[in-house]
Amino acid sequence: MNKQWLEGMWDHMRQKYGIYLRVLEAIPADQFAAQPVADMRTPAQLVVHTSGSIVRDIAEGVASGAIVADESGEDAVAEGLKSKEEVLEFARTCWSRADAAISAAGDEELAGGVNNPWGMELNGIFAMVILNDEFLHHRGQLYAYVRACGAEPPFMWGFGENADGFKPGA
Repeated sequence: MNKQWLEGMWDHMRQKYGIYLRVLEAIPADQFAAQPVADMRTPAQLVVHTSGSIVRDIAEGVASGAIVADESGEDAVAEGLKSKEEVLEFARTCWSRADAAISAAGDEELAGGVNNPWGMELNGIFAMVILNDEFLHHRGQLYAYVRACGAEPPFMWGFGENADGFKPGA
């Protein structure tokens, strides 16, 4: 697996992130601080975890050789997001940072070790696999949240309906 693999994987991730943003848009504005599913994160907390600790921090960690995710601060960040638009802007900013990091990563970063707060032995390739798995897991939770809030989530394969920059071939 090399930079060519990473570019293909990341292009698909970009399209999935477009669906993710549409899932966030489907959550009613007054539900981001609510707990629609007992014993699970609020939608805002889940966005901070998914967009921040997973997508942004792992992508930047692959590029730099060290993941510096600090999940203990997620709740405070989520509490600081006071509106749906702030949550969406957080998610968009995290994507921009992750995209820039992945653009800078190459074969050396994919093959190299990636220090991380979980004490796992990772190389860049395995870190990207974890990013993908974790992202899809949490995006699925958000689909459940949308339905629990009485709204309809977008079609999970409707990439062509994504915003510009997240559509196929963008």
